[in-house]
Amino acid sequence: MSRVGKSPIAIPAGVEVALQPDAIRVKGALGALALAPNTQVTVQQADGKLTFAAVGDSAQAKALCGTMRQLVNNMVLGVSKGFEKKLSLVGVGYKAAASGNKLNLAVGYSHPVDFVMPEGVSVATPAATEIVIKGADRQRVGQIAAEIRAVRPPEPYKGKGIRYAGEKVVIKETKKK
Repeated sequence: MSRVGKSPIAIPAGVEVALQPDAIRVKGALGALALAPNTQVTVQQADGKLTFAAVGDSAQAKALCGTMRQLVNNMVLGVSKGFEKKLSLVGVGYKAAASGNKLNLAVGYSHPVDFVMPEGVSVATPAATEIVIKGADRQRVGQIAAEIRAVRPPEPYKGKGIRYAGEKVVIKETKKK
């Protein structure tokens, strides 16, 4: 069995976990999330901990055990602490402005790019060149960050564009005669 799947998940105070035949539901201060269980993995709740076990001895069941455990762990962490992704804009005149659930980007196009955040994900711009995306669902936060980055990915010659905070962009050397 996977090493990740063997370790139990401790349920923090303020988080409720409901194991149902159709879904695993996790509810906390930052929201509620649900995940469809896999038939090859059994989930048990006892003493404030969740344990996962593979049904059968197949390699796929063993692998899914670790995957299910990590997905549920991300749900528990998301509803208790939340997840965030930071993006930075690099380029002259590049700026972002957040108002409510909308993000307005000026990234060198002839028109501004508007981005509407889905429910459960919030966006903030602490500075004109920084974007912070927060939410309880790790996958959704990462997907929204990737979609915003795809509006103007960093180009390799000057490094201009939208990049993740801390991302290293390798700058190419220009052609010489």
